[in-house]
Amino acid sequence: MTTAVVAPFRFFSLHVARARRVGSSLVRVTFTGQDLEHFFSDGHDQSLSLFLPHPGQSTPAIPYELGDGWWHAWRELPDDVRAVMRSYTLRAHRRDTLGRTTEIDIDFVLHTPAGPASVWAAGAGAGDRVVLLGPALADNRAIRFRPPADTDLVVLWGDETALPAIASILESLPAGQRVRVWLETHDAVNVRELATMADAEVTWVVGESSVDTLREARLPAAGHPYVWIAGESGRVKALRRHFVGERGIDRRRITFVGYWRQGMSEEQLRAAE
Repeated sequence: MTTAVVAPFRFFSLHVARARRVGSSLVRVTFTGQDLEHFFSDGHDQSLSLFLPHPGQSTPAIPYELGDGWWHAWRELPDDVRAVMRSYTLRAHRRDTLGRTTEIDIDFVLHTPAGPASVWAAGAGAGDRVVLLGPALADNRAIRFRPPADTDLVVLWGDETALPAIASILESLPAGQRVRVWLETHDAVNVRELATMADAEVTWVVGESSVDTLREARLPAAGHPYVWIAGESGRVKALRRHFVGERGIDRRRITFVGYWRQGMSEEQLRAAE
């Protein structure tokens, strides 16, 4: 196999080490493989692109040997051959004593109705092969959580697709850091305690939009807040307008990421973009 570098990203040939349920609609899949020794990330919301095989395929079909031209070559493959591509957030990664990455975790939301990635994750087992487009440099543009040094209040909002990033961010924050979090989930079974040393207040909203809940919330007084919002793109845009227009927060201190769009597949969303 020839592996191309798409600096500061590259393709990684991986396989499943294990998979387990971490909620009624969440599956955590652990991947491993020799290529991971070249995987580096210092971010807490590191974005990744995962390529999955179709049923009946042993490996995902992607022409990654073409370097920068892989996207167009991948798009030209037949629909029933071309690997399924989905974007995810790194939940965790582990290193050996020499600092080389040995395993990474990705959390999958099991949607209803199930799409191809949900179907794959629900049946994932040891040895299943995937291809990952991920970071070869620890500091890269797919890391978005970057609070300024003077931040005295962190505000986080996300739906279930943003839960891995929010959980990782909370784990990274120091004691005493004030944090206010809003999380959406469609099932109360997914509500759980999130580990953090920060002064964090977490509000779960079950079965409905949390946009109005956040709009009506009173935030602690802060001179230098930082806002990170991610999830369904329509709600993300609405909340960004709220924080800028209604709360008067400097737009440069707001990070917003549309992970998905209601009524559109990832293929349709990428085509629209």
